[in-house]
Amino acid sequence: MQSRMENPAVIIPEAMKVLLNLSKVTRKGGVAETTLQLIQLRVSQINGCSVCVDGDARSAGKAGVSDEQRFALSAWRDTPYFSDAERAVLALAEAATRLADKPDPVPDALWDEAAKHYSKEELSAIVLTIGMTNMFNRINVTTRQIAGVQPWE
Repeated sequence: MQSRMENPAVIIPEAMKVLLNLSKVTRKGGVAETTLQLIQLRVSQINGCSVCVDGDARSAGKAGVSDEQRFALSAWRDTPYFSDAERAVLALAEAATRLADKPDPVPDALWDEAAKHYSKEELSAIVLTIGMTNMFNRINVTTRQIAGVQPWE
């Protein structure tokens, strides 16, 4: 396996600094780190980003996400390992990742369910995490980055 090029955010180091800073800032939004890790891993699974699935699975374990949750995440609807709040945010993450799949990709009912569990500040951190993860996935998939230890780790 070989990537097409180095990660663009490594080639332009200022970009990586901005991206990592945004990630740090979203961590101050009041959402449990385990929840943010679940979001990142699920979005990366949907997008088929091997680098992010590998890294996010490792990060999730280090952050305290249970093995049951990590192993069953792709089937979260059919397993007992997730709270109602986690289910709401996973549904939101899936919908916001698959924007082109439906005419109304993030319906009010789905948003309202997430809003029952999270404040506006927390929802902001969640939406930013979903967006950033999608961006990282697109960069890595486009340039065929290889799973394993990354230059910024």
